[in-house]
Amino acid sequence: MTRTRIKICGLTREQDVDAAVTAGADAIGLVFYAPSPRAVSVERAAQLAKHVPPFVTLVGLFVNASRDEVARVREQVPLNLLQFHGDEAPSDCVGHGLPYIRAARVRPGLDLVEFASGFSHAQGLLLDAFVEGYGGGGNVFDWRLIPAGLPQPFILSGGLTADNVTEAVQQVRPWAVDVSSGVEVAKGIKDADRIRSFVQAVRAADQS
Repeated sequence: MTRTRIKICGLTREQDVDAAVTAGADAIGLVFYAPSPRAVSVERAAQLAKHVPPFVTLVGLFVNASRDEVARVREQVPLNLLQFHGDEAPSDCVGHGLPYIRAARVRPGLDLVEFASGFSHAQGLLLDAFVEGYGGGGNVFDWRLIPAGLPQPFILSGGLTADNVTEAVQQVRPWAVDVSSGVEVAKGIKDADRIRSFVQAVRAADQS
């Protein structure tokens, strides 16, 4: 049985981190992009990180951050992986002392194979829906736009919920899935029952 990895992103409260870990999430995402309603300060992130146990990956999400900004976060928060979600060039993503994943905002006309080849050092690609501005906005994109033969593992994101993630995993078979708004009761406020249902829906797809 293939096991699809699960990342819960945009966490802002200790109880939500605990709920994600208890449900079986493989990764926790913290947002360091001030305009986002899910953004956390460095100090807040350091507190949340204390609730992340061994073998759960702590991911820091950045949007067009300077090297100094990334370094300042890294000094205080024990991140395991960086996620770049803006207009970063390949040279902006390396040299931070941590592996990274690169987000691609998927829409017709974007050559994902070419995009991936430009970020050959990335541990993976996160495929999200294109919206004006940054972030997926909770929108599902057309999964048929994902080509076969991407050179890196990919993480499926964009509008996933417990209601559609089983179908998504069965159809696309990503390495991992990423959810934020799909397990929320309000922006930045997760719901333990929704997290648990989401994880169960992914596991159901893995067994099919």
